[in-house]
Amino acid sequence: MTEALDWNAQTIAEFRANEGRVGGNFEGAPIVLAHHRGRKSGRAYATPMMYLPHDTEPDIIYVFATKAGAPTDPDWYYNLAAAGDGSVERGTETYKVTVRELAGADRDRVYAEQARRYPGFAEYERQTAGVRVIPVLELKRA
Repeated sequence: MTEALDWNAQTIAEFRANEGRVGGNFEGAPIVLAHHRGRKSGRAYATPMMYLPHDTEPDIIYVFATKAGAPTDPDWYYNLAAAGDGSVERGTETYKVTVRELAGADRDRVYAEQARRYPGFAEYERQTAGVRVIPVLELKRA
């Protein structure tokens, strides 16, 4: 198992054992497990990620394709964006979502709020400056 897959498996197990909470670097942060299918393989995946809740709509969350500041987008981003839907585990609840990519001022506003709350996201943006714009996806309960 690769290091990233091993980390994902451990985080998923911890998430499920603790009703959606994890420790370590993500202790206290809002975490969701995004379920998606590989656009090429058709395999089912679950990917843990931080999210930002919408200010007023409890059925909308935002996720960020940072890949920890890597120069390429993560595979899960391509899978969710291509499918246009998926599901999430949030706390003890699992539900279907529709997926919409944010662009322009909407994307910038949401990303800036996440970076304000979690400064590591500002660092990811700094690392990818001039290489790629980190995608932001809106996940809305279907």
